[in-house]
Amino acid sequence: MSESPAAVPFLTAQQHILDDQKRFPGSSGEFSSLLSGITMATKMIQDKVRRAGLSDIIGEHGDTNIQGERQQKLDVYSNEVLIHFLGLRDSVGILASEENEKPMIVHQGAENANYAVVFDPLDGSSNIDVNVSVGTTFSILRRPPGVALDDSDQWVLQPGCKQIAAGYVVYGSSTILVYSTGNGVHGFTLDPSLGAYILSHPNIQMPEQGPYYSVNEAYLDSFPQPYVEYIDRLRNGALGHKYASRYIGSMVADFHRTLLKGGVFLYPPTEANPGGKLRLLYEANPIAFLAEQAGGVASNGHQRVLDIQPDSIHQRTPLIVGGRAEMADFERVVVQSDAS
Repeated sequence: MSESPAAVPFLTAQQHILDDQKRFPGSSGEFSSLLSGITMATKMIQDKVRRAGLSDIIGEHGDTNIQGERQQKLDVYSNEVLIHFLGLRDSVGILASEENEKPMIVHQGAENANYAVVFDPLDGSSNIDVNVSVGTTFSILRRPPGVALDDSDQWVLQPGCKQIAAGYVVYGSSTILVYSTGNGVHGFTLDPSLGAYILSHPNIQMPEQGPYYSVNEAYLDSFPQPYVEYIDRLRNGALGHKYASRYIGSMVADFHRTLLKGGVFLYPPTEANPGGKLRLLYEANPIAFLAEQAGGVASNGHQRVLDIQPDSIHQRTPLIVGGRAEMADFERVVVQSDAS
């Protein structure tokens, strides 16, 4: 006889956040309120994503963002929703979005507004009209000691190792929230019948070695030589088996597979973008934080991503992230190349 639904234990994201918060002495509930703003906003975004083909939300908005990219309607909607719900949280002092030129000061720099939230509202949005998974990434930073309430750049220009939480939501066959506060990585699947994120992937650990590599091989000829050599090693079984290629073209979805299944995701520098193309603050830092918390490694090709000191809020970077076996081999290839 099967158990009734009421007899099956489950843990919501909100309950998990509250329990996690108990690790911080003197916690006032501000941090859990902040994270609940993210979960509420992403529920609204996923609703629009799921109805994209049935409503006037697909296509270009007509404007260009600070990155020089044509904004999609869903980009604009997602950005506005996150700004709205996070702006309601008293603990938030600064909001920095990939879609906006400068960080936004909220609550007029109130003394108790101690957190900055940095986010990419809809990663991979150009894929939405062909029903490819897209996502939201976010990073949370505490206001550095001695920094003025209105000095918004200094709130967000901190290395990734200063993040106190980071995560993403992937909108795919199901909607999954993955986040960490520095105490492991946990995944929550949105249950549409309850309207709540339910713990489905506790204590995620990235496999030490996996079966896949993920990279846009159309640009292989413009990658630096160490990357070409490394990809060749993955293809030819130098790490013990031949790797299969898997590439979606939506960073959150590609990393989500790497996190769960193992392997390596690469977004190398190219001749056209020698400094890389992913944004350090909005994309690389939260992904690197999650990777390390799950036992993986994240590099820009020469150093740990989380050690990079940003010098601008829209700074770009290469990103190589994966299991320990794949990343150790990548580092060997780079070292040998530098020595030759």
